[in-house]
Formats: sequence, C-alpha cells, structure tokens
Amino acid sequence: MALPHGASAALAGELVDAGIRVIDLGPDFRLKDARVFERWYEVEHARQDLLPLAVYGLPELYRDRIRDARLVANPGCYPTSAALALAPLVRNGMADLDFLVLDSKSGLSGAGRKTSLFSHFCEADGSVAAYAVAGQHRHTPELEQTLSDLAGRPVRVTFTPHLVPMKRGILTTAYTRTPIQDLSPLYQDFYRDEPFVQVRSEALPATGHVTGSNRCQVAPRFDPRTGRATVVSVIDNLVKGAAGQAIQNLNLMFGLDETAGLDLVPVCP
Repeated sequence: MALPHGASAALAGELVDAGIRVIDLGPDFRLKDARVFERWYEVEHARQDLLPLAVYGLPELYRDRIRDARLVANPGCYPTSAALALAPLVRNGMADLDFLVLDSKSGLSGAGRKTSLFSHFCEADGSVAAYAVAGQHRHTPELEQTLSDLAGRPVRVTFTPHLVPMKRGILTTAYTRTPIQDLSPLYQDFYRDEPFVQVRSEALPATGHVTGSNRCQVAPRFDPRTGRATVVSVIDNLVKGAAGQAIQNLNLMFGLDETAGLDLVPVCP
C-alpha cells in the first residue's frame, strides 16, 4: 500500500482482519503511540488497535520480526538513511545520546507528486533550501523512536532536511561525539552480512553512486580535533527509501531470497 497519511490505516485494518499480510509505505503504522501520530500528522488514527502488531520495516535492524509480521510499516526515506548512519554507534553505546545531529538533503521526488511553490521547478532549480527546521519535520518522531529503541532509552535528535535540485537521492550527514577513533571496523562488523549496505572506508559516497539501486552506502569518519564522528549515508529515496525496501520486506515475509528482484547495479553517472 502507498497512500497518503491517514488514508491507509482503515484499509490496512480490513486486509489484516481478512488474514492478508500488508506492507504499508505510508506513515500510519510507523509510530507506536497513536497520540504522537495524531499530533504530528493532524489526523485521527483509524486503527490504533493494530499499532502493537505493526513491525517497523527496516530489515537491517528488525529482520527477524519482519519475517513473521502480518503488518509491516515501511520506513520513511530520511529515517532509513539516518538510522543506518548511526545504528552501529548507538546500538554499541558509542554515541553521545545527548548530541545527535542529522543534516539531510533530498531530491525533489521525496516531496511526492503534489504540486507546491516550494518544489516548483522555477523555485527549486539552482537553489538549495532548508525546510521544516528546528524539529518540525514529521520524520523527527520516527527517527527518535528508532534511535531510542537502539539506545534502550529515550533520545532526541536535531534533524534538518534540505531540498536540492535533483530528481532523486538522499544524502545524510550525521554527527555525534564518540570515544572511539577507528570507526571503520565497528561499521564493517555491524554490516558484514547486510546485502544492501556498503561501508566506504576510502572515498566518500555520493547519491549518484546508489541511484536506481536498493543500496545504502555509509562512510564513518572521526575528527580527532573535536572528538566527534561524522557519518555520511546515501540512498535512492525511491528504492531503498521506499519501493525497494518494500520488496526487501516482502522477500523476508515470504521466505524468498532477500535480494530477489533487487540485485541492481546503480546507474552512475
């Protein structure tokens, strides 16, 4: 299912009630607390009873739960890139949970097909703009929920999204303080068996390196001057950030090879 927020909950509920397994690309089942969903999306949740049943569909973190799930909430594109950037540090207790900063840049397709002055070609071409700053973006609680789950305690993030004049792709730069300097072994070990996550130890990734693929490339770096980690993460927002991740979840749910239909070579340049 790929419907606007607030539109999928009732229909998904009917399908689940009928014994049909559902993958929802919308946000209706991503947040576990209906009050949080209603506050951020400004609509009443039609099937709050299904929230405990829903599994967050980020395979790199919740693969075992996804396999048996009846209802999977496909993650948002920004939270996918951000969670994969910080997960190794947060889960291993190597991140300063009081200093988590996320700077993300997205292509125009991340805004969907709805027309607006902000995403109009004449407004967006040749210009980069921040939006929904200071904790106003609807993906903020989703990011915090995932990172809090990894950390084992509530965390807050500073998340700033930007619109850049390209069709597709997301680049997230994540910052946190960390006590370890050699980050590459931690990331290589964490993602060792992940078919779609590539850790870049040398060159930094760019959105063009993953365009048209279900891949995420992550590059962790340490700044000894500040004692902070800088992690660059790139995905194609239309594939790993949406439809490709849904297929990855479907493969897991039905016992197929996780990479089936997704072993695609990025289109670069």
